[in-house]
This record gives sequence, structure tokens and C-alpha cells, in this order.
Amino acid sequence: MTGAFLAGLVAGYGVAIPVGAIAVLIMGLAARTSFRVGAAAALGVATADGLYAAVAALGGAALAALIAPIAGPLRVAAALVLLGLAAHTAWRALRPPASTPSKPVRRGLDSPSRAFTGVLALTLLNPATVVYFAALVLGRRDAADPDLTVAGAFVLGAFLASASWQLLIAGGGTLVGRVLAGPRGRLLTALTSSAIIATLAAATLLSG
Repeated sequence: MTGAFLAGLVAGYGVAIPVGAIAVLIMGLAARTSFRVGAAAALGVATADGLYAAVAALGGAALAALIAPIAGPLRVAAALVLLGLAAHTAWRALRPPASTPSKPVRRGLDSPSRAFTGVLALTLLNPATVVYFAALVLGRRDAADPDLTVAGAFVLGAFLASASWQLLIAGGGTLVGRVLAGPRGRLLTALTSSAIIATLAAATLLSG
């Protein structure tokens, strides 16, 4: 069981550490809003990673073959969502404020609940995550007949690893937001984040 937990930790860090569009999105949200919003988005990613780790741990060898026929459409859908987020981020950065100082209006992903559900849905659109976990699970000797306790330990390790890394990214974004606290600084971080997300969305489409 300890071995499965440690394997889950390694797997979770392996899928979480490479900086991609989601990491940029989390950092940008934390920089523009607050750590609460960034942390909610981070937990959305970790939840998706945990769900995919569970599917992989319990699904075994049939998983990769099941996801392969729809990998292309999922990739396109993920890229379109990323492009939409990039456009929305840039639009919100450039448009005049539509709220009073005492009670700001939050739209898009700029609230904890929306950040969690939005980033969770976006992360679930990534077929590479479930294939990644499936490949790791297939290398374990208990893949053919998964034990629920062992599978649970693996999933817990993957979730905690992903959550800890994504929360670190959110914290980094919050620090960036404090350093660049002025209107120009926040505009810069928003437009930079939008440009990077759009670039990664294009790369996602071209990778197919």
C-alpha cells in the first residue's frame, strides 16, 4: 500500500510539473484576482488528475484503447476552450472596469467556484492525462486485478502530488500579483497569460 501511495505521488508530480496552458492559467488567475481563486483552480486540476488516476488504476489495459478513438476530438475541444479563455482574459484586461470599488463584479473564472469547475472541466478534456496514468498503471504488477485499497493509495498519492504543485503555482501567481499590483502590472500579466494560452492552444491543435 505504501508503495502504491509513493507510486501515485511520483505519477502525480510527473503529470503536474511540466508547465503548460493550465499552469499559466492558474498563475494568471492568482495574479489578477486572489490566492483563493488560484487555489480553487489548482484543486480543480488536482481533482481531474485524481479522477483520471482512479480510472486508470481501475480500468487497466482497456483504458488506452478506449480513449484512442476520441483523442482527436478531445484535443480540438481542449484547444477551442483554451482559445476562448485566452480571448476572454484579454477582453477583460482591456475593457473598462464595470464594477464599483466596494463590490467588484466577478465573471468568467474570477471566483473560486467558477475557477474550480471551469479548470476541472478543461483538465478533463485532456486525453493525454488518462493515457499517461494508464501507461503507468499497466507497468504495475497489480494492474490486471486491481485491489481497491492499493488503487485508493495510488489515487491519493496522485491527487496530493498534483494539488501540492498546483497550489505552489497559485502561490507564485499571487506573489506576482502583489509585485505587479498596479493597473499596468495586472494588464501586463493578463495579456501575457492570454498570449501564452493562445500559443499553447495552437500547439495543441498542431500536435494532432
